[in-house]
Amino acid sequence: MKLGMLLGYSGKNVQINIDLIKQAEAIGFDSVWTAEAYGNDAVTAAAWILAQTEKIRVGTAIMQMPARTPAMCAMTTMSLHQLSGGRFIAGLGASGPQVVEGWHGVPYGKPVTRTREYIQIMRKIMEREGPVEFDGVMYQMPNTGEGTTGLGKPLKSILQGDPDIPIYTASITPAGLRCAGEVADGVFPVWMDPNKYDILGKHIQEGFDKAGNGKSLKDFDIAPFVTVAANDDLDAAFDALRPWLALYIGGMGARDKNFYNDYATRLGYGDVAKDIQDLYLAGKKDEAAALVPNQLLDEVSLIGPHDRIRERLSVWKEAGKRGEVGSMLLGVGDPAVMELFAKEML
Repeated sequence: MKLGMLLGYSGKNVQINIDLIKQAEAIGFDSVWTAEAYGNDAVTAAAWILAQTEKIRVGTAIMQMPARTPAMCAMTTMSLHQLSGGRFIAGLGASGPQVVEGWHGVPYGKPVTRTREYIQIMRKIMEREGPVEFDGVMYQMPNTGEGTTGLGKPLKSILQGDPDIPIYTASITPAGLRCAGEVADGVFPVWMDPNKYDILGKHIQEGFDKAGNGKSLKDFDIAPFVTVAANDDLDAAFDALRPWLALYIGGMGARDKNFYNDYATRLGYGDVAKDIQDLYLAGKKDEAAALVPNQLLDEVSLIGPHDRIRERLSVWKEAGKRGEVGSMLLGVGDPAVMELFAKEML
């Protein structure tokens, strides 16, 4: 199993701890991942890190697809792939309707259809077998729709591409997981219980089957985000993570359009997920956080003293042996904890 490091997105000021990233590189971490929401962008940070490292791969978790055309994303991907000696991973995501329509000012559309078409176009561009033409639901190349001149023509990338550049998608919905299994090289579940693989795996397998080329877990990286709260005070460690899950379950999206709330329900926490959302949307964030169950936190995160984290790593190791987790993308900023993971996992 490989280890990755999550950076997340920045606040008012872009802050990237390059010394910590270089330590991760030195002790054997495979990858580091940037992010974006509606502030800093993921690509600039990825380029900055690639320029200051030598071995570690750098991916985007995620580049928001509605913010870029597929061609622009392919151009970025091919450029960073060449400049870094093949160390870039294109991580894509649909984001959510509140950000896409409120911030980027474009229709949210059909996220699964967008993902499938987006990756198909990127592959065509990176294969560089000829001028690219595409007639899809979300994308048309050349575009001949309203407002166009009619002068567009199919083009072939000037830059040499590589069809094997890895493309991952962020997804937790059944349809999104099927799409990832069909057209991507990996998927990031925002959280995962390694003892409940089938909640994800059955849909990924359906995508493999649809691909129809013998695709399997041997060709695909399931790379969950795993938040780490290392603290000798176990209660304090749990409490530190409650606001994080409460935000996702309760506040990431509208009441009837919150993919994370739906996912918590599929993990077996439907009743409490509804209560968390009710409180969060009523502005009672502290009360919502207080409802987040220890059991759920324990299932999807690694929490407590170092010895407890070592003990609970066993289920992740077993999932790795089964091929059900290919990479653990860790939310960790403590050098000592990173060393613990490197010693236990690499």
